Amino acid sequence: MDTDTGLLLLRLLAGLLIAAHGVQKVSFLLGGSGLAGGTEEFRHDGFRGGALTAIAAAASQIGSGLLLAAGALTPLAAAGAIGVMTVALTVKWPNGLWVQHDGYEYPLVLITVATALALTGPGRLSADHALGLPHWPGWSAAAALAFGVAGGLAVRALLHHPPTPAPRTPPTSP
Repeated sequence: MDTDTGLLLLRLLAGLLIAAHGVQKVSFLLGGSGLAGGTEEFRHDGFRGGALTAIAAAASQIGSGLLLAAGALTPLAAAGAIGVMTVALTVKWPNGLWVQHDGYEYPLVLITVATALALTGPGRLSADHALGLPHWPGWSAAAALAFGVAGGLAVRALLHHPPTPAPRTPPTSP
């Protein structure tokens, strides 16, 4: 039972934090800046799509986070969490690892936790277990990681645009 309680705590913490980040992107709850603030955050980070991008990211975070917290459809929940955190990791990558420098440490931890939960399964204190779903096969964790990372990188490739270079001014003669 200790393992199941540990998995429950891990799922609740990681899943609810991921979901809360999604809530912040589209509302004023939990310290969020509303949809306008979420939209501006994505624009600032170089993403196209405006409000639609913020809504899609929020829906992915809320959905995958709540599923992960509940231990429901665990490989699918893990893939969703890995996907949104992969996008976050790519945004923070240029800043290095450490979070105090706005680095990718936190998204990396959440990707690892989601992958670990896909590997171990959600435990007996989960919706998957209550619904009688069998333990997910080992390949489902690899699939969750692969599809999550691939999905996050695809979103990045489709929606992110590189910064526009400053116009070059011709040198002035003395």
